[in-house]
Amino acid sequence: MLKLLLIPVRLCVGWGFSPRLLGILGATMLVLLRMTIGFHFYTEGTDKRISGKWSAKPFFANANGPFAEHYRGMVWDWDGSYRLTPKAIMIRFAQFREQAATHYGFSEAQKSEAQNNYARAVELYDWVLESNASDLEEFEKGRDWMKGISEKTSVNDIPAGVGSLGGQRGTLIRDWQSKGAAALNEIDKIWANYEADQNRVATREQAMASGYLTMIKPRTALMDTSQIDRIVPYFDIAIGLCLLLGLFTPVAALAAAGFLGSVFLSQLPPTSGPSSNYYQLIESMACLVLAGTAAGRFAGLDYFIQLFIRRVSSPENSAA
Repeated sequence: MLKLLLIPVRLCVGWGFSPRLLGILGATMLVLLRMTIGFHFYTEGTDKRISGKWSAKPFFANANGPFAEHYRGMVWDWDGSYRLTPKAIMIRFAQFREQAATHYGFSEAQKSEAQNNYARAVELYDWVLESNASDLEEFEKGRDWMKGISEKTSVNDIPAGVGSLGGQRGTLIRDWQSKGAAALNEIDKIWANYEADQNRVATREQAMASGYLTMIKPRTALMDTSQIDRIVPYFDIAIGLCLLLGLFTPVAALAAAGFLGSVFLSQLPPTSGPSSNYYQLIESMACLVLAGTAAGRFAGLDYFIQLFIRRVSSPENSAA
């Protein structure tokens, strides 16, 4: 009778007889947690891969907190220094014109059409610079000044009437970026349209044989969104598959925890409501649980790998 009365209490404090022992119920919950997080990563990766339009740029550009400058610096050409250099743009457009001709095997007529696309893109680019000359002049002048602002660490360095150092930095950066935003957005459109126009020069047979050619952005930092945007979808898919299959779970879970943790750190202090990033922190902690408990050994491929390692490392095999 007493045992029956204690059942609710056992449910409240944990069904197992010892917290050091993980029972069937606990193992089942770990498997479900692993599968859920794995499915989340896998679907996020496939969605990014299929759409082809996902970019970390808006996320990094709007970073807050003490690490904001680091994240903003990871945005491709964050200060517009590359896109606002006519020589660099013309060289890149000319290179892509030649790459497209080689990639598809253009005829002379197609090469002429590709040259017309190049001339039209350069003409549009020059028009954007000319029509936004006033704002771009202020934007160019403010570039070095903004770098100085990002390095200020004392409240005394900030003008009077400011609520907080971090808030003022964000305001100043947004004001500066607004000066070049219109021109840079137009240049991005020219870039995208030029890439599409050069690919459209190819015939149906050439396109099917060679595949679509992407105009790769040259690096403006050691690691920026031009590489991150290509890596993250495959990273998500790989992490998702490893967690779903229970393969190399500690490594995959630690990588996932680090990724989610970096997402959380980019938006400090965290806010509540629909835009809250607390869920990234929660999922990051859950990944640490998966790593710490080697959850892939429960209904996962890690069980068989661990079994093989134990057999190879057994005293009998070692003596042999």
